[in-house]
Amino acid sequence: MSRLPEYFIYSDGACKGNPGPGGYGTLVLTMKELDFTEVGRFARGYFDTTNNRMELMGVIRGLIEIKKPSTVVVITDSKYIVDSINKRWLNNWLRNGWITSTQKPVKNKDLWLELLKQMKNHNVTFQWVKGHAQNEYNNTCDKLAVEASHNPDSIDIIVN
Repeated sequence: MSRLPEYFIYSDGACKGNPGPGGYGTLVLTMKELDFTEVGRFARGYFDTTNNRMELMGVIRGLIEIKKPSTVVVITDSKYIVDSINKRWLNNWLRNGWITSTQKPVKNKDLWLELLKQMKNHNVTFQWVKGHAQNEYNNTCDKLAVEASHNPDSIDIIVN
């Protein structure tokens, strides 16, 4: 029998232009008595980034907050992230030396490596949720990400 998740991470990214100013918003939650309890919310804006980088940064930030090995469910509206994990694209990229099936270098390799590092001590699963729909937590993350994109404080160096 599998363990119930100890943590839930909701995350979203936003970008005005691609590349352009962007941000991420993340909620880390636990479940107590069949109801979510917020552990923390995080957001940060960047001057020059992409939407996919912000989507990845949000998930990474949530995982950084979980200090002990745990069972974690990441919920995001990013098909880029969910498909990369659940359809095993990430495993193929690792096996193929960070080259895609179209023989191009994988974008955001630095963040994929960081995500793998942050996932190492956890049992993490990824679930997709439709963005801009009726999911309260996804909508909160979207608002945090958009607000952060309007107030950038960091330069995200785009490496690919």
